[in-house]
Amino acid sequence: MPHAPPLGALLRQYAAGSALACDPVDQGLLNRGYRLRTTRGRYFLKHHFDPETAAPEAIARQHRATQRLAALGVPVAPPFPARDGRTVAVVGGHAYALHPWIEGRHRHGSQLTAAQCGRLGALLGMVHASLERVMPLQGRAGTEQSARADGGVRGDAGAPATAPHHRTPLPLCHARARAAGVRAEEPHAGHPATEVADSDAGSVDTGPVDAGADPATTFALIDDLLARVRRHRPADSFDELARHRLLERRALLEQHVGRRPPHSGPVGWVHGDFHPFNLLYRGDAPAAIVDWDRLGVKPRAEEAVRAAAIFFVRPAGTLDLPKVRAYARAYRRTAGATPSELAAAVHRVWWERLNDFWMLRWHYERGDTRADPQFPAASALVVWWTREYDAVCDAFAG
Repeated sequence: MPHAPPLGALLRQYAAGSALACDPVDQGLLNRGYRLRTTRGRYFLKHHFDPETAAPEAIARQHRATQRLAALGVPVAPPFPARDGRTVAVVGGHAYALHPWIEGRHRHGSQLTAAQCGRLGALLGMVHASLERVMPLQGRAGTEQSARADGGVRGDAGAPATAPHHRTPLPLCHARARAAGVRAEEPHAGHPATEVADSDAGSVDTGPVDAGADPATTFALIDDLLARVRRHRPADSFDELARHRLLERRALLEQHVGRRPPHSGPVGWVHGDFHPFNLLYRGDAPAAIVDWDRLGVKPRAEEAVRAAAIFFVRPAGTLDLPKVRAYARAYRRTAGATPSELAAAVHRVWWERLNDFWMLRWHYERGDTRADPQFPAASALVVWWTREYDAVCDAFAG
C-alpha cells in the first residue's frame, strides 16, 4: 500500500482495537484517507499532509469546531479522542486523526431535486449560522483578506507595461451589489481586520481587505501559461483547449478590466471547501459534511456562491439556474444573508473565476494532472457566466 500509515503506533494511542484491514480511499487534493477496520469497528483514518493545512494546532481547531457543530445538530463527523484526550495524533512527524466511518455517497447538483437543492442551501446556511454561534468574532460585519485559490493571482509583479484600462458599463445587477458596499468604479478602500473573540479558536489573522485579483498580474500570468503551452511536447488535446481558453480569457479580461471589485462583504467562520466530494448523503438526506481543512474566517456569501458554482455546473459549462435559485433562497433565509450580499458575492466570485488559472498552473507548473478532468467545464463556465451575468445574479439574489 503506498504511503501506508503506521497503524501499530497510531492505534496504540486510541482505544480502537487492533487493525484487521486498511484500504486507501480516493485521494483528495489535500490529504490521504483510509478505510480502517479493527477489532472494535470501522473508522476513517485521515492523514493530514498538505503543508498549508497540516499544522496540528490548525487541525485541532477544526476538530473543536466540528465537535461544537455536532452538539447543535449539524451533520458532521468529529474525530475520536486518543487516550490522552487529544484528537490529533502525530507519528513520525505526520499528523493523523481517527473519525467514525460514515456510510454514504456523494451527490452532484444534477442528482438533486429542486426541494433537495433548497435543503442543500439551508444546510450551508445552518453551517454558517452555527459557526457564528460556536466561534464568534469581535465585530460581526468585519472584512477579510479573501481566500487565495491555489495558484490564484495577486499583486503587481511582472505586470505588462501597458495594460488596457478602459471601462465596461456595469450590469443592472450592480444596483444590489452597491447596496452591500461593492462599488466597482471606486478605489479599493480598506477596512479594519476582524478580531477573533473565541480564544479556543486559536489565533487567526483575518488580514486587511483584499481587493479582487489584479488584472495586470493576470495578463502576465496568461502570457506565461501560453508560453508553457507552446513549449509542451508532444502537444495534445489538453494543450489545444488550454490555448483556446487562455486567449479567450485574455480577451474577456480586456473587455471587463474596469470591473475589479474593491472589497468583500461580511465575514465569518466558513467551511472553506464546501462541494459535492465533501458532503456525504445517506439516501436523500445529508449524512456528514467532511474535510474541514480550509476552515477559516472568510466572506460567507462568497462560499455560498462558490459552492453553487461547483454543485450546479453542467458539463457544457453552464449553471442550472432554477436549482441555483432554490438553493440560494434557502441559504439566504437560513443564514440571514441579504440579496445585496449575495449579489456582491456573485460579482466577486465571477471576477475571481475570470482571473483564476489554478488548474492550468497545476498542470503546467507542477505537472499535476489530477484537476484536468474539471478544466473543460470550469473554463467554459466563466465565459457563459460573463454572458449571462444578470441572469446568474438574479438567480442568487432574486
